[in-house]
Amino acid sequence: GSVCTCGKKVLMEAVGSVLREYGCEQSLLSRPDGSATFLQGDTSVMAGVYGPAEIKVSREIHNKATLEVILRPKTGLPAIQEKNQEQLIRETCESVIIGSLHPRTSITIVLQIVSDAGSLLSCCLNAACMGLMDAGLPMRALFCGVTCAMDNDGTITLDPNFRQQKESRAVLTFAIESTERKVLMMSNRGVYSATELQQCIAAAQIASEKLFQFYRDFIRRRYSKS
Repeated sequence: GSVCTCGKKVLMEAVGSVLREYGCEQSLLSRPDGSATFLQGDTSVMAGVYGPAEIKVSREIHNKATLEVILRPKTGLPAIQEKNQEQLIRETCESVIIGSLHPRTSITIVLQIVSDAGSLLSCCLNAACMGLMDAGLPMRALFCGVTCAMDNDGTITLDPNFRQQKESRAVLTFAIESTERKVLMMSNRGVYSATELQQCIAAAQIASEKLFQFYRDFIRRRYSKS
């Protein structure tokens, strides 16, 4: 056991930066069944979750809920990039939502980008998870998003800001689930080796523990007040 923790410590020291400050608010919107705003540094995303709701017969799936993710840019209309990210977020949510409990219904997650200062996809994932929790939808596990930027000498920066992302050789975003820290989804750009990919996954798994702790503390505080 001791070998492992030592390796973890070395890895954390090799990781260029700690996560930016994060914050969250839930139930801000009155119309959705669940809502949340998630902040990471100066990146902020608001999520609204609608459903389980009735759905057109042509779109219903007989043994589970139909999940839709809509990602709205800060201004203008969604472009290819938003469409790609919608797909990644939907795959992540589909892998944890227990849709079989709500067959023939629709669940819609609307994500509004408030500000993008880097690590946008991971912030979208975190907002989506908090929104789903607020809506009380049954999930096998929680999930979080962690972005890693890697510079030319192989230094990993977690939760990079815009500048760090731009200057990096590779940027990888992982969705990680809370029970076994498994990677549910990965998005990547740039060049990296198989070893570097493993290092990024390990760094993201360590960072995910902080995020899941943040989730737990947030929920505990929220429900101890009411």
